[in-house]
Amino acid sequence: QVQLAESGGGLVQAGDSLRLSCALSGRAVSRTTTGWFRQVPGKEREFVAALRYSGQTYYVDSVKGRFTLSRDNAQNTVYLQMNALQSGDTAVYYCAESPQIILSQIRNPSQYYNWGQGTQVTVSS
Repeated sequence: QVQLAESGGGLVQAGDSLRLSCALSGRAVSRTTTGWFRQVPGKEREFVAALRYSGQTYYVDSVKGRFTLSRDNAQNTVYLQMNALQSGDTAVYYCAESPQIILSQIRNPSQYYNWGQGTQVTVSS
């Protein structure tokens, strides 16, 4: 059974940084694709970033240059470093994983098997 647990959210001011963590159990992070999504009330879940088992990373245009994914295989954890946060980044952030996901579907939340419980990020302007 694969489980994911996010942590690191909080309330920050615009321009600040946060690092979100996604700890996996039941599958090695090096053998799966891990995605980050975010959601605000009344809107669909939005793709933010993904890290493939190969180490290749993908980002939505709005976070390129500000957010960075990394992976610690020993801790079996994926990190999302978020810099220069903006009010538009306010959302609940979820991590998800799927060991078998084709590249063209990496931004599609329905393709991810397992999800964490989410962590709130609030950026005040």
